[in-house]
Amino acid sequence: MKAVRFHGKHDLRIDEVDGPDELGRDQVLVRPTFCGICGTDLHEYDHGPTWTSTESNPYSGAALPQILGHEFSAEVLAVGDAVSTVAPGDRVSIQPQIGPRDDYFGRRNLPFLGPNASVVGLSWPWGGMAERAIINEANAIRLPPDISDRQGALVEPAAVGVHAVDRANVRPGDSLLITGAGTIGAMAALAARAAGIANIFISEPNAKRRERIRAMDIGVMLLDPLTSDVAAHVRGVTPESLGVDAAIECSGSGRAFNTCVDAVRSQGVIVQVGLMGGKVEVDPFRWTVKDLTIRGSLNYPLTIWPRIFSMMRSGRFPVEKVVDAEVTMQRVKEDGFDALLAPGSAKLKILVSMPT
Repeated sequence: MKAVRFHGKHDLRIDEVDGPDELGRDQVLVRPTFCGICGTDLHEYDHGPTWTSTESNPYSGAALPQILGHEFSAEVLAVGDAVSTVAPGDRVSIQPQIGPRDDYFGRRNLPFLGPNASVVGLSWPWGGMAERAIINEANAIRLPPDISDRQGALVEPAAVGVHAVDRANVRPGDSLLITGAGTIGAMAALAARAAGIANIFISEPNAKRRERIRAMDIGVMLLDPLTSDVAAHVRGVTPESLGVDAAIECSGSGRAFNTCVDAVRSQGVIVQVGLMGGKVEVDPFRWTVKDLTIRGSLNYPLTIWPRIFSMMRSGRFPVEKVVDAEVTMQRVKEDGFDALLAPGSAKLKILVSMPT
């Protein structure tokens, strides 16, 4: 079968590989339908390997070259003897976090925090950018009839955005700053709007990206951190110039993180989602005197898929607005990865339409 495999930095190939031949009792064979190109995939391609490795994953045995794709929907083709929640012909959305369930974090339904974590499409033998894949039963979530395959491929990044908003501890009527208007920043903005956040500010240096977000028409205030003092502006339009109730940092920039510190009110919350590639200079004294809560946000609760389905179904969480294009597997590098990484690109999400 054909598969999109990452071999190393800037080395992405469409390879002919052996298809899945052994199905465990609790495993599911699927045919991917749509697969999103994630920021993590882009980072691997442009800067990696980071999440992938030449050494075998201790849990899954996966090693480079790696079949990419962890945001995808699929059709079930076959199931193991012990599988009861899905059947051949079902449409599913893939929850890609995998790991042992008998260690400290696995017993708490947080396997992705454990030392032997594995992710479909990054550290699992199979991924969504292939004609076939094997995943565990727990990772195949049946799609409701009124949720499309395209929406199914967007559940995973949507869950990241929703979880970030949850971690921000905001309530209807609150105010929120988001730094970085990539896919996750856009998803966080959509989730915040669905949650009833009254005032949403987005800081983004890329003018084309700001226009892209403006065209989504979701009622946010867009700011350019290169030409304005974002924190001062935000404080100036919040009650008593105190600042926003919370901030979500999605760019992976130390400067943006410090902007969040300046922009939130005392006892505000800052959620760090963007992955920073190195150390940054911060001032923890300010965290203390403002009595701030600083939180990381990794992934999402593994049980969040039905909630995302409900949010999509309500019409108040139009995640399809982040999609810029659909490309074929054969053109995934040129029309997918390269297009998203092009200097000044405004694109948020490109879906790979997998062959039938």
